[in-house]
Order: sequence, then structure tokens, then C-alpha cells
Amino acid sequence: MAWLVLFAAGLLEIGWAVGLKYTEGFTRPWPTLVTGAAIIASFALLGVALRVLPLGTAYAVWTGIGAVGTVLFGILLFGESADVPRLICVGLIVVGVVGLKLVTP
Repeated sequence: MAWLVLFAAGLLEIGWAVGLKYTEGFTRPWPTLVTGAAIIASFALLGVALRVLPLGTAYAVWTGIGAVGTVLFGILLFGESADVPRLICVGLIVVGVVGLKLVTP
């Protein structure tokens, strides 16, 4: 169950990272409010997952999910580069996250 909570926290991290772009430096109230709520929820779920999972593993997986998802949304929503070297690097993050999941009891 802790892994599922951690995954949800990672998805919310993607949401708040992408949301930061839409706040335009926290000058737009609604995107700022939604982004703030996602930040709080993401940290709260990470805290719940940390009751069971090791700190280093949980934090690395959480940030990995956030990083990979944010890169993908950056490509899809904002036209950021999707060149092969960049995607290979994102793939390495995925391998690291999966590896941590497999080696953590």
C-alpha cells in the first residue's frame, strides 16, 4: 500500500511542477491555488509512505516519478525537446526508479 501512496505522491509532484509553469511566477491566483494544493497533498502522501518505506528509496522514487513525468509533460504541453539523448537520460531515471523498487523490501 505504501508504494501506491508513493506513486500517487509522485503523480501530484508532476501536477505541481507543471502547475508552476501556469502560475506565471505566482501572479495567476487559480493556478497558484491549485499548484499549492498539489504541493501540500504530494508532501503529505510522501510523509505517509515514509512511515513504511526507507527514506532514501522513497525520496528517490518520488523525485524520479516527478522528473520523468515533468519531462514528458514538458514535451507534450510546451514543445520542449524530445531528442534521443534527452530521452535516453529520462529512460535511465526510469531504470533507477524501477531498480529501487525491486531491491527494496
